[in-house]
Amino acid sequence: MGRKLLITRPEHDAGTNYLSKWSKKIIDLAVDRGIKVIDLHREKASRNRVIGTLEKTGTKLVILNGHGSDNSVHGHNNEVILKEDDSKAVKDKIIYARSCRSAKSLGKNSIAQGALAYLGYEEDFIMLSDETSAGKPLEDKTAELFLEPSNYIPVSLVKGHTAGDANNRSKTLFKKNIERLVIEGPSSDNYTAIRYLLWDMDNQVCLGNENAIFT
Repeated sequence: MGRKLLITRPEHDAGTNYLSKWSKKIIDLAVDRGIKVIDLHREKASRNRVIGTLEKTGTKLVILNGHGSDNSVHGHNNEVILKEDDSKAVKDKIIYARSCRSAKSLGKNSIAQGALAYLGYEEDFIMLSDETSAGKPLEDKTAELFLEPSNYIPVSLVKGHTAGDANNRSKTLFKKNIERLVIEGPSSDNYTAIRYLLWDMDNQVCLGNENAIFT
């Protein structure tokens, strides 16, 4: 039947616009590898679409971009698209949520309800950006410090690595960016980003089965 993934790309403010544009790299990689991608872009990133697709298809990998809370992830226009009682939707899934705080409660609850693995952030996911590149997210070197490492979770999963390995590979990229900025010192335009890169890295977790793999 082939591998399938679902990705949400709300695009209603500056933050979600950046996540959406950087997620296109994940989509392109998946398509190149023959994976069927269900791309819920802009208004399609709705609760009905997400839950309906997860409950009715054999989609195993779920990538959620958007704002969030301890017990929910949001889609377009901040509609809640996944919450704690969505047991049928999360069962047997590997989920990566690039959203604030959802791993704190939703992630743990998803594992308890049958998700294979939940990767995400226990506190806010913080991303700095260069306002001069606001119209060109993929050319924003400040945002790249945050979005390339966080992208590497789904990139690694698509390439066939385990959930735990994907988390570790992502953290390695965060560390490399931090080390580079430390070496460059206070003269670097992005020196102040160090504390926030550390924050994201420390709050990024892999819950559930670290050996779970996208097959």
